[in-house]
Amino acid sequence: MSRTSSAGAVRVIGQEADRATRLLHRAREARLAGERSSVAPRAEIDASWERVVRSGIDPEQSPESELLEAEEIEHRRHSTALGEVMPLLRAGLASIADAAQQIMVVTDVEGRVLWRQGNSGVLHRAHDICLEEGAAWAEGATGTNAIGTALAARAPIQVHSAEHFIRALHNWTCAAAPVRDPRDGRLVGIVDISGPASTFHPATLALVDSVARLAEGEIRTRHLVAIERLRAVAAPILCRLGGRALAVDTHGWLAAVTGMPPVDRLPLPKSLVAGRVWLPSLGMCRVEPLPGGWLVQVSDSTAEGAPRRAVLDLSRPRALAVHLVGPLGTSTQRLSPRHAELLYALAVHREGRTASELAQDLFGDATRTVTVRAEISRLRRHLAEVLAHRPYRFGDGVEVEVVHPEHPADLLPHSKAPVVTGARRGAEPA
Repeated sequence: MSRTSSAGAVRVIGQEADRATRLLHRAREARLAGERSSVAPRAEIDASWERVVRSGIDPEQSPESELLEAEEIEHRRHSTALGEVMPLLRAGLASIADAAQQIMVVTDVEGRVLWRQGNSGVLHRAHDICLEEGAAWAEGATGTNAIGTALAARAPIQVHSAEHFIRALHNWTCAAAPVRDPRDGRLVGIVDISGPASTFHPATLALVDSVARLAEGEIRTRHLVAIERLRAVAAPILCRLGGRALAVDTHGWLAAVTGMPPVDRLPLPKSLVAGRVWLPSLGMCRVEPLPGGWLVQVSDSTAEGAPRRAVLDLSRPRALAVHLVGPLGTSTQRLSPRHAELLYALAVHREGRTASELAQDLFGDATRTVTVRAEISRLRRHLAEVLAHRPYRFGDGVEVEVVHPEHPADLLPHSKAPVVTGARRGAEPA
């Protein structure tokens, strides 16, 4: 049946899908004409339509896109963790899709189709809408659809008939869920089931989402096995070493440690090479490759190669960062808005601040010292070599520079911290 909420939003629930589809057509036509309508799509569909309209997608365009070359498809298949779990996805979804007159589609983080499998008749029909390997199904290419909208919203979604922005897709229904890599939380791709609109079922989304979670569990299990394998190799090596050392996998997850407290994960540079490397959380280290990871030996001489300059870049609200500059080059640490506020307060007050003073700077409440100490502790995991304490401050000998946005009003625009709001009014030079 179809259901219209008190707000007039149309939801497709079951057998009365035809009536719901007609209502959705009316809502879509009203949106395209810039008119008000007594009915509206679901909030997530409405938000997608807004994005697609802004991007300039033509609702009458074809869903065709330029396909990736076969070599590029193979390269992407081997570059994603989804390749490791395709047997599970095929067992969990492809056979069900086949029986339900649908197909399973798996894409990468760009919405490019890497695999598809299922009912042969639907596979043939899918060629008519370019739902084939190498095709682009991000919202920016194909408008509102389950694959592209799940990518944009980072959440599972079902898109049925006229909920698709492009008219050529109105005879289709699809449900998709994102898959994340448990090792770093990053999105690795989308799992989708698509088919003719007549195959719509409200339980399909729950099925797809469940299989996506199973895929994440499989990636996690494989990761734990790889960590154990690395530990077996590294443990004898660490036993022979003196000083502080640890073995981590390529994502920085700990396998073994000696001479120092264990950490769950060591932040690693994006491009790590063997040799002498400055790691913000440890200082100067010697890094050597291990099968499936790295051996990291911490130097006893912490001053060698230490950062001499910290550049707090607040020029772009969506890309807050601190750049540490030393004899061995520059490393960059992305910042949350709260950590950017903290470092800004310390940059303003180079003489240092107590926990209560920082609480006043950030919250206008000097009693919130527990929160301040917890945030400083998190910051020092990555910036221990440039941050000192008692009082909290940038370390002696560290030159500090703040890169402001072009307009003072854009300094951490969403911040309500007194130290920031005062600076936006020109009261606090840095």
